[in-house]
Amino acid sequence: MSESEPVSPLPDGWIKKESRSSGRHYYVNKYTNASQWDRPTSEAVKPARPETVHAFHLLVKHVDSRRPSSWRENTITRSKEEALDILKGYEEAIRNENAQFEDLASKYSDCSSAKRGGDLGKFSRGQMQKPFEDAAYALKPGEMSGPVFTDSGIHIILRVE
Repeated sequence: MSESEPVSPLPDGWIKKESRSSGRHYYVNKYTNASQWDRPTSEAVKPARPETVHAFHLLVKHVDSRRPSSWRENTITRSKEEALDILKGYEEAIRNENAQFEDLASKYSDCSSAKRGGDLGKFSRGQMQKPFEDAAYALKPGEMSGPVFTDSGIHIILRVE
Protein backbone atom coordinates (compact mmCIF):
# COMPACT_ATOMS: atom_id res chain seq x y z
CA MET A 1 0.00 0.00 0.00
CA SER A 2 1.28 3.47 -0.82
CA GLU A 3 1.12 6.30 1.64
CA SER A 4 -1.52 8.86 0.88
CA GLU A 5 -0.49 12.46 0.58
CA PRO A 6 -0.95 14.43 3.79
CA VAL A 7 -3.89 16.80 3.74
CA SER A 8 -2.84 20.40 4.25
CA PRO A 9 -4.17 22.08 7.39
CA LEU A 10 -7.33 24.13 7.16
CA PRO A 11 -6.92 27.87 6.67
CA ASP A 12 -7.01 29.96 9.84
CA GLY A 13 -10.49 30.25 11.31
CA TRP A 14 -11.97 27.13 9.68
CA ILE A 15 -13.06 23.99 11.53
CA LYS A 16 -14.28 20.64 10.20
CA LYS A 17 -17.59 19.22 11.45
CA GLU A 18 -19.81 16.26 10.64
CA SER A 19 -23.45 16.64 9.63
CA ARG A 20 -25.76 14.78 11.99
CA SER A 21 -28.33 14.27 9.25
CA SER A 22 -26.09 13.04 6.43
CA GLY A 23 -22.81 12.05 8.09
CA ARG A 24 -20.96 14.20 5.52
CA HIS A 25 -18.19 16.53 6.60
CA TYR A 26 -18.62 20.27 6.26
CA TYR A 27 -16.57 23.30 7.20
CA VAL A 28 -17.42 26.27 9.41
CA ASN A 29 -15.65 29.63 9.52
CA LYS A 30 -15.53 30.55 13.21
CA TYR A 31 -15.26 34.26 12.39
CA THR A 32 -18.33 34.51 10.15
CA ASN A 33 -20.26 31.33 11.07
CA ALA A 34 -20.39 30.63 7.32
CA SER A 35 -20.59 26.92 6.55
CA GLN A 36 -19.90 25.06 3.33
CA TRP A 37 -19.53 21.53 2.05
CA ASP A 38 -16.33 22.16 0.07
CA ARG A 39 -13.01 22.19 1.91
CA PRO A 40 -11.86 25.82 2.17
CA THR A 41 -8.71 26.80 0.33
CA SER A 42 -5.91 29.01 1.56
CA GLU A 43 -7.57 31.91 -0.30
CA ALA A 44 -10.45 31.65 2.19
CA VAL A 45 -9.05 34.12 4.68
CA LYS A 46 -10.71 35.78 7.62
CA PRO A 47 -12.64 38.75 6.23
CA ALA A 48 -12.45 42.02 8.12
CA ARG A 49 -16.22 42.27 7.94
CA PRO A 50 -18.27 39.57 6.28
CA GLU A 51 -20.49 40.73 3.45
CA THR A 52 -24.09 39.91 4.29
CA VAL A 53 -27.42 40.20 2.58
CA HIS A 54 -30.84 40.46 4.18
CA ALA A 55 -33.54 38.66 2.26
CA PHE A 56 -37.09 37.38 2.42
CA HIS A 57 -38.21 34.35 0.44
CA LEU A 58 -41.31 32.43 -0.48
CA LEU A 59 -40.77 28.67 -0.88
CA VAL A 60 -43.02 26.24 -2.73
CA LYS A 61 -42.02 22.63 -2.15
CA HIS A 62 -42.82 19.73 -4.47
CA VAL A 63 -42.72 15.95 -4.29
CA ASP A 64 -39.01 15.91 -5.27
CA SER A 65 -37.98 18.43 -2.58
CA ARG A 66 -35.43 17.35 -0.01
CA ARG A 67 -38.18 17.16 2.65
CA PRO A 68 -41.59 17.09 0.91
CA SER A 69 -43.53 18.33 3.96
CA SER A 70 -44.03 21.67 5.66
CA TRP A 71 -45.89 23.48 8.41
CA ARG A 72 -48.76 23.79 5.93
CA GLU A 73 -48.89 20.21 4.63
CA ASN A 74 -47.71 16.94 6.20
CA THR A 75 -47.13 15.36 2.79
CA ILE A 76 -46.55 17.45 -0.32
CA THR A 77 -47.64 15.66 -3.48
CA ARG A 78 -47.51 18.44 -6.10
CA SER A 79 -45.13 18.03 -9.02
CA LYS A 80 -42.22 20.35 -9.68
CA GLU A 81 -44.16 21.82 -12.61
CA GLU A 82 -47.22 22.48 -10.40
CA ALA A 83 -44.98 24.13 -7.78
CA LEU A 84 -43.45 26.36 -10.46
CA ASP A 85 -46.91 27.39 -11.74
CA ILE A 86 -48.01 28.27 -8.19
CA LEU A 87 -44.85 30.27 -7.55
CA LYS A 88 -45.17 32.15 -10.86
CA GLY A 89 -48.69 33.14 -9.80
CA TYR A 90 -47.34 34.60 -6.54
CA GLU A 91 -44.55 36.36 -8.43
CA GLU A 92 -47.02 37.90 -10.88
CA ALA A 93 -49.32 39.08 -8.07
CA ILE A 94 -46.39 40.79 -6.32
CA ARG A 95 -45.01 42.40 -9.50
CA ASN A 96 -48.50 43.65 -10.45
CA GLU A 97 -48.90 45.04 -6.91
CA ASN A 98 -51.99 42.89 -6.31
CA ALA A 99 -50.31 41.38 -3.22
CA GLN A 100 -47.48 42.11 -0.79
CA PHE A 101 -44.51 39.73 -0.66
CA GLU A 102 -44.69 39.35 3.14
CA ASP A 103 -48.44 38.61 3.08
CA LEU A 104 -48.08 35.83 0.51
CA ALA A 105 -45.03 34.38 2.26
CA SER A 106 -46.90 34.37 5.59
CA LYS A 107 -49.83 32.47 4.13
CA TYR A 108 -48.28 30.21 1.49
CA SER A 109 -44.53 29.68 1.99
CA ASP A 110 -43.57 26.09 2.83
CA CYS A 111 -40.69 27.39 4.98
CA SER A 112 -40.97 28.03 8.70
CA SER A 113 -39.83 31.60 7.95
CA ALA A 114 -43.48 32.14 6.91
CA LYS A 115 -44.23 33.16 10.49
CA ARG A 116 -41.89 36.14 9.88
CA GLY A 117 -43.32 36.98 6.46
CA GLY A 118 -40.51 35.03 4.80
CA ASP A 119 -37.76 37.01 6.56
CA LEU A 120 -34.51 35.03 6.64
CA GLY A 121 -32.57 37.82 8.34
CA LYS A 122 -29.01 38.60 7.35
CA PHE A 123 -26.76 35.85 6.07
CA SER A 124 -23.30 35.61 4.58
CA ARG A 125 -21.81 33.48 1.84
CA GLY A 126 -21.75 29.77 2.54
CA GLN A 127 -24.83 29.74 4.77
CA MET A 128 -27.47 28.99 2.13
CA GLN A 129 -27.70 26.49 -0.70
CA LYS A 130 -25.51 27.70 -3.57
CA PRO A 131 -28.28 28.52 -6.12
CA PHE A 132 -30.16 30.48 -3.42
CA GLU A 133 -27.02 32.31 -2.30
CA ASP A 134 -26.01 33.18 -5.87
CA ALA A 135 -29.46 34.58 -6.62
CA ALA A 136 -29.68 36.57 -3.37
CA TYR A 137 -26.23 38.12 -3.84
CA ALA A 138 -26.97 38.96 -7.48
CA LEU A 139 -29.99 41.06 -6.49
CA LYS A 140 -29.77 44.71 -5.53
CA PRO A 141 -31.62 45.83 -2.39
CA GLY A 142 -35.32 46.12 -3.26
CA GLU A 143 -35.12 43.65 -6.17
CA MET A 144 -37.01 40.38 -6.40
CA SER A 145 -35.79 37.26 -8.18
CA GLY A 146 -37.64 35.03 -10.55
CA PRO A 147 -37.94 31.33 -9.65
CA VAL A 148 -34.83 29.89 -7.96
CA PHE A 149 -34.49 26.10 -7.81
CA THR A 150 -32.79 24.39 -4.84
CA ASP A 151 -32.97 20.98 -3.17
CA SER A 152 -35.58 22.49 -0.82
CA GLY A 153 -37.98 23.48 -3.62
CA ILE A 154 -38.59 26.61 -5.68
CA HIS A 155 -38.19 30.09 -4.22
CA ILE A 156 -38.69 33.73 -5.05
CA ILE A 157 -36.31 35.97 -3.15
CA LEU A 158 -36.70 39.61 -2.15
CA ARG A 159 -33.43 41.24 -1.13
CA VAL A 160 -33.95 44.07 1.35
CA GLU A 161 -30.33 44.92 2.23
